[in-house]
Amino acid sequence: MTCKEKILSNEYADLLTDYVTADELAEISPLDFCFHRIDGGYGVVNVNRSMIPEMSVSYYGYSMIPALYGLMQIGENAFDPENLAAMGNIRVQSPPLSLQGSGVVVGFIDTGIRYREAVFRRSDGASRIMAIWDQTIQDGTPPEGFQYGTEYMRLDIDRALASDNPELLVPSDDTDGHGTKMAAAAVGSILNQGLGYRGAAPQADIAVVKLKGAKQYLRDYYLVADDAAAYQENDIMEAVRYLERMAIALKRPVVIVLGIGTNLGSHNGTSPLAAYLDIVAGRRSRAVVVCGGNEGDKEHHYEGVVPDVAEIRVAGETKGFCLELWGGLPDTYAVQLRSPGGETSPEIDFRNKTDREIDFVFERTRIIVSNVIVERNSGEQLIFFRFEDPTPGVWNLRVFSSEAAQSGPGVFHMWLPITEFLDTSVTFLTPSPDVTLTEPSNAKQVITISAYNGLSGSWFPQSGRGFAKNGEVKPDLAAPGVMISTPLGPATGSSMAAALAAGCVAQFMEWAVVDGNVPTVASRGIRSYLIRGADRDGDIVYPDKRWGYGKLDINGTFEMLARTEL
Repeated sequence: MTCKEKILSNEYADLLTDYVTADELAEISPLDFCFHRIDGGYGVVNVNRSMIPEMSVSYYGYSMIPALYGLMQIGENAFDPENLAAMGNIRVQSPPLSLQGSGVVVGFIDTGIRYREAVFRRSDGASRIMAIWDQTIQDGTPPEGFQYGTEYMRLDIDRALASDNPELLVPSDDTDGHGTKMAAAAVGSILNQGLGYRGAAPQADIAVVKLKGAKQYLRDYYLVADDAAAYQENDIMEAVRYLERMAIALKRPVVIVLGIGTNLGSHNGTSPLAAYLDIVAGRRSRAVVVCGGNEGDKEHHYEGVVPDVAEIRVAGETKGFCLELWGGLPDTYAVQLRSPGGETSPEIDFRNKTDREIDFVFERTRIIVSNVIVERNSGEQLIFFRFEDPTPGVWNLRVFSSEAAQSGPGVFHMWLPITEFLDTSVTFLTPSPDVTLTEPSNAKQVITISAYNGLSGSWFPQSGRGFAKNGEVKPDLAAPGVMISTPLGPATGSSMAAALAAGCVAQFMEWAVVDGNVPTVASRGIRSYLIRGADRDGDIVYPDKRWGYGKLDINGTFEMLARTEL
């Protein structure tokens, strides 16, 4: 098989590694594999699954198995500019500043884009989309330096738009609509002098990566619901690399926006994707904007101190779910499970490194428990549970110290999957609404956005809340995320808040980089400028776990600059 075939085949596992070259890996492995480097010390090995052990956190380590990410939009026409106005965006689009994202590229990594929509065209009908890398189409030419998918450039798109059958020339589409809604909110063109539509940065150029769906073996490993959209961490990292290479080739400022997230991970921003985003966001003329997710009120996070018993309610029939327990230093943790029928498992203290399988006499449930005593990226203990065919009802999970005497504070956190990955309600009976930002929004260098209702000014209760588990201040800012106007109808969710924020970041990039006022600015610096101009309520102490440093107000940032000597 070619490397392209191995990348796409479910018979080959994708493993994230820190090897630099294929030769370096070949020296220690005779396996049937392909290797390609991403960036920042990360690479992907595609290896024949028949030649390696089954997926196991205990065997491979946590960070080698790509996490799965889902979409962060809820539910779903007349255009309503009030959400743009709430951020000061329309005022900055207008004279005297007239900042509309000109010269800036905004890159979307999502479900693709409906390129024929009028909001993605210039007034002469030509496309504003510079490129689409569709990872799902394999019969065309991939981007240079990549081995799968098909790349369509602006010339291809313009030819398609001028033809009677555009889909024959550029068959890429967005059947879900999530990516199209985000792109429209962030960079949609001004139609009918703003009465028909306008995005936050209506003159920015557009780049799109349509992610391919996760391989079935990973969906099975993480027990993801059959109808859920799920995307692999390594494919997302490849998408980031694609947009980064575009920025280098064009010598243009680039804003990368992510409207996806996961509950998998330490929630300290230590995942391979988060680490790579930090590298890219630290480079000049780059900004990375990430949504905080919609898990704030989903009862999927539990915080406890050993000894403790967490109660997990499984509402109905389900094929299963995963659960992660992250234990803080210096303690080591052990667990015991009790089924809804009252059967109790042995105490599991992980004195050996193998997976532990728990079967019950009167339950059909099978539970696999894996342990990583020192997870490589976070340094913490990870206990990973796979509940297969769990009996509906309340499960008890007792967490205690595996040492004779507890040596530290004994604090631990647990997360259930994001709502989109579950096929029935699975919740903690006594959850914590804090530390519910989805990964990779806990990465230090990115601009993390939570959501509020721009029409009422009130908090959006489903939005993820901070801080990061290690106390890092996240989110950074809040933006409107409720009933955002798009050509496909109104959309709600933290992904829409991130899209609007990305448009404001493009406005700032135009002023700072394109116009030469702060040409070396990077994501951290942009975040600081936005924080200083944010709208803050006098009754709230900032930084706040919901609002971060306040409501995004791009006009407030420029008013601050007008009063301050650069």
